[in-house]
Amino acid sequence: MSDIAGESGTRNRTRRAILGAAAEVLARDRTATLADIAKAAQVGRSTLHRYFPDRDDLIHAAVADSYLVIQQSIQDAAVDQGTALEAMRRLIAAIVDTGGRMLFLYGDSRVLEDFAAHDGGDGEDGGAEAAEGEPDTAPDSVSSMVVDLIRRGQSEGVFDPTLDVDWVQDVIWALVYTGCEAASRGTLPRHGVTTAVVRMLENGIREQ
Repeated sequence: MSDIAGESGTRNRTRRAILGAAAEVLARDRTATLADIAKAAQVGRSTLHRYFPDRDDLIHAAVADSYLVIQQSIQDAAVDQGTALEAMRRLIAAIVDTGGRMLFLYGDSRVLEDFAAHDGGDGEDGGAEAAEGEPDTAPDSVSSMVVDLIRRGQSEGVFDPTLDVDWVQDVIWALVYTGCEAASRGTLPRHGVTTAVVRMLENGIREQ
C-alpha cells in the first residue's frame, strides 16, 4: 500500500511540475515547444508525453490548473474577512504571487477562448471538473470572489459606489497583469509589484 501511495505522490508531483513549467514557459513564449517545457520541468520528452499525449492536452490542463492555483490563492487570502480595504490588498498580493500562471492565462485571449470551447462554454459543464474536495476551477468561481469583495467595499463606503463593478474588476486584473509583466521584463522588482499595484489602484496617478 505504501509503495502505491508513494508512486501516486511522485506522479502527482511530476504532473504539477509539468503544468507549472508549461504556464511559466508559455507565458514568456507562446510558441514554446514541448521540448522547451520538458526542459523547464526537468523531465524527459517521453515522460511528458506519458502525462500529456499532445500539446493541446497539455495547454488545456495547464489552463485548468492555473485557474485552480489562482482560485486557491484568493481563497487562502480570506478576502471575505476583515475590512474590504484590507481584503483588497490581500487579494492583490495573492494574485501577484501566482505570477506566471496569471500571465499565461490572460496574456492571450485565445487561451481562454480555446478552453471555453473545449468544455462547451455553456456555463453548465464549462471549466475543468473539480475533484471531490477541490475548488471549482471554472472562471466564474474566481470572478465571483473578486466581484463579491468589490460590492462589499462599495456597501461599506470604502470603494466608490458609482463605479461599475465589472469595470473595477477589469481594472484590478489589468493592473496586476501589467505589474507582473513589468517584473518579468525586469523593469519592476518582483517584490515591489504588490505595493505598486495597490498604490495605483487606491491613489491613481494624482500627486498626493
